[in-house]
Amino acid sequence: MWLERIETMLPDLVKALAETALMVGISLGFALIVGIPLGILLFITDRGLFFQNVVVRSILDFFVNIVRSLPFIILLVALIPLTQLLLDNTIGPTAASVSLSVAAIPFLARLVETSLREIPPGLIEAAEACGATPFRIILSALLPEALPGIIQAVTLTTISLIGFSAMAGIVGGGGVGDLAIRFGYYRYDNVVMIVTIVVLVIIVQSIQGLGNVLARRADKR
Repeated sequence: MWLERIETMLPDLVKALAETALMVGISLGFALIVGIPLGILLFITDRGLFFQNVVVRSILDFFVNIVRSLPFIILLVALIPLTQLLLDNTIGPTAASVSLSVAAIPFLARLVETSLREIPPGLIEAAEACGATPFRIILSALLPEALPGIIQAVTLTTISLIGFSAMAGIVGGGGVGDLAIRFGYYRYDNVVMIVTIVVLVIIVQSIQGLGNVLARRADKR
């Protein structure tokens, strides 16, 4: 009976996984493009660093803290008008990607900033003493040294987005969360619930394992 039910739900599961991959892929892309530079900017505008700027640092820090303090389900609902404005639609994985991107950008930015703060101050001072420009220090010293931490930050962001995408199913975002709610919870189908949980666990474990391997390879210490 279980095998028959799994075979029956397989097309729906494949579709849900594709929708989840689309949501996570779009939002992770925006997080990488915006979140990593934002994290670097948070670090280099702090006191004592070469682009020190209290005003810019305070504004960015306030933005990051505000977005990260909101539970995702509240952020998801609050951004429906923005999603409607940008896409003229609020249903589907692409629409859900708007809220996911807004949540992921400050999340990744803070993790990147934390990774950069773990770099010994002496490394920056040595680069400055050698006459390196700020951009040279960022590209040749800060990013290579912080790369293992940044890889782990991207890994954690990806896993968090998978969890957030499940919540997006509540408001019509589609994906695995929507499948579990509509076919598992509302219809009291334990097979659907168990299969979706197992699939998500396998995906998360695989992503974490890959992230750990890449981080170890990037660590030159």
